[in-house]
Amino acid sequence: MRICKECIQPDTRPGIFFDEQGVCGACLWEHEKKELNWDERESELIRILEKGKTKNALYDCAVGVSGGKDSTFQAVTARDRFGLRCLLVNYQPENITAVGEKNIENLKNLGFDVVTIRPNPKIMKKLIRHDFFSNLNPVKPTEFALFSSTYIIAEKFNIPLIIQGENPGLVLGTRLTGVGTDSNALKANELQTLSSGWELYSEVDGVTKEDLFWFHYDRKRLEKMGVVGIWLNYFIKEYSQKHNAQFSEKHGLSKRESGFDPNSIGTYNPYFALDSDLAQVNQLLKFYKFGFGQCMDHVCYDIREGDINRNEAIDLIFQYDGKCSEDYVLNFCNYIDITIEEFWNTSEKFRGDMWMKDSQGNYKNKVWEELEREK
Repeated sequence: MRICKECIQPDTRPGIFFDEQGVCGACLWEHEKKELNWDERESELIRILEKGKTKNALYDCAVGVSGGKDSTFQAVTARDRFGLRCLLVNYQPENITAVGEKNIENLKNLGFDVVTIRPNPKIMKKLIRHDFFSNLNPVKPTEFALFSSTYIIAEKFNIPLIIQGENPGLVLGTRLTGVGTDSNALKANELQTLSSGWELYSEVDGVTKEDLFWFHYDRKRLEKMGVVGIWLNYFIKEYSQKHNAQFSEKHGLSKRESGFDPNSIGTYNPYFALDSDLAQVNQLLKFYKFGFGQCMDHVCYDIREGDINRNEAIDLIFQYDGKCSEDYVLNFCNYIDITIEEFWNTSEKFRGDMWMKDSQGNYKNKVWEELEREK
């Protein structure tokens, strides 16, 4: 068990990289950012943008958006800073929240053309149920459609540039995945989740390949067309969770209401996972599989921003990580037509090996034990 020497990210995250000094890939990226020549990076970006503009397409770029903090920053930056004609592509999640609806409407009303995609909800429900039982990852099929829809629309509209937000190989430190640490967002099909392949879903009962149009894109065709995909955080120095939240709130983003219960969503941060409550359940399940949830992600961001120290981060982990309101769990069970007993029994089957039983038969988390030793 390794805990990053700078933030407190554990090595149980799939694809995570640690250097010989025990520093995770995400913290290494923060160091690299301080050494980069960002003027050169922006000049490189402008060359890409100018080349795209010579294609004389109806739109200069396609931007995948949810209406949240990152996509609001991406869209406004592409249009107002770089003068691009943008087509926003919105994947609508299942059971979209009221604040999620409000935020995507806010982004539209900032003055953009928007295409909203929602794959067949009956098919999506089958796939979410399948991945809950098969992988304990109910958001997995939504991520296929979330990413692929932007690439599909770019191909159909002959749009020369696709703008995505952040390369997880950089911001999460998952450098050991196929997506790597460069700017090429056409490699999104090599992300940790997507790399398993969409074809497996055609083996789910009642699902055909024809049902899965929105779940995969033709990367080779896009490359042959000369389409470029970029991760914006590779080129923009100020791109960060904190900066994007502050920027987007100034542009009308709604966050969670003040006074929300951090125990209900497993984190203290009011800006994350606003558009679908499925994310809260998935973070609880991530806690079972990997020994950490979304609070871990958030304290690590804040350590790197210099907003909290390690001890403060550990205290927040002990307070909130892995928590999820029973209401979210019950709503999920009703959505995929299972009992609460099936939910917990299935979760138990996927409990990761970082969990150990003590002499009283209670589970202890090795990640938390490592953090406790630091206190």
